[in-house]
Amino acid sequence: EEIQKELQDKHFFFLPELEVSLFPSAAVGETQSSVSAAEDLQTYSEREWKGNTTKSLLIRKGYEAIASEFNLRRVRGDNYCALRATLFQVLSQSKQLPALLHDSEMSKVIEPYCDFIREWQFPFEISKSKVQHLEQCLELLKNKWQEAVQCKSLEERECMCQQVFRGHDEEYELLEALKFLMLRTAIQLHSDMEKGSDVPEFCWLLFARDSSKCPKTFLTNHLRHVGFSGGLEQVEMCLLGYCLQETIRVVRLYKCDTEEFITYYPNNHKNASPLCLLTEDDRHYNVLVPKNPPPSQINCSLKLYNEMF
Repeated sequence: EEIQKELQDKHFFFLPELEVSLFPSAAVGETQSSVSAAEDLQTYSEREWKGNTTKSLLIRKGYEAIASEFNLRRVRGDNYCALRATLFQVLSQSKQLPALLHDSEMSKVIEPYCDFIREWQFPFEISKSKVQHLEQCLELLKNKWQEAVQCKSLEERECMCQQVFRGHDEEYELLEALKFLMLRTAIQLHSDMEKGSDVPEFCWLLFARDSSKCPKTFLTNHLRHVGFSGGLEQVEMCLLGYCLQETIRVVRLYKCDTEEFITYYPNNHKNASPLCLLTEDDRHYNVLVPKNPPPSQINCSLKLYNEMF
């Protein structure tokens, strides 16, 4: 219980200038941020995990294993954190739009799923119908993603990300758009399963749960609650990576010294430039930032751990 409380105390992170609010709106001050500036991993580890419990020693060991390669960007620790950390990495490094955002009109993307969207909930008041507002969210995601892809320098991307991740309504609209992409992908994959087509392995796990036997119950019992009363489970991280056409590589500190220390979502879809995240407990996720070594050395430490297991 003591360890669990220690973890909970660390999770709900706000920068000092942030006002404490579950869903900050644009009316709140202009100085807030949902993703901190990069800081040294070793320094962070020593500051946050000072004890000598078995848990503390294990977590510090995990941090030490990757500290020479990465810095840390802390992510606001609410129930959107997995989505937020992933979106930050997408906007920071993605080179192209995913196929799901290639449609010229988002209304055509939304239309087949209106029955599902009736159950949607937003973390803020909306003046339009749920369908219209989710269409707006998707359009915003497409525009921001395209803007990121067109940035001419890392500095330009960083500036753009700082504008996006400020805890305002726009940020939450982007996160809700990600949830819709997950739902749309889940519906398509479930349809493929029923037809007997080949699907990624995680699909069988996603729909094997009593609480998500089909896309409708997946939405009702899981996805619509993400950001509110719960975050993403591991199988849902696989779905997120798959629908974004990205590989999410997570360093799981509490799994240090095991073959699960580094986990890929989805695990059979590994690309050359994964989105790198870090977690202490599979609940809260932070962002890993390479320390700008030569390209051939960027993955040195993680490659070493992969070879060990």
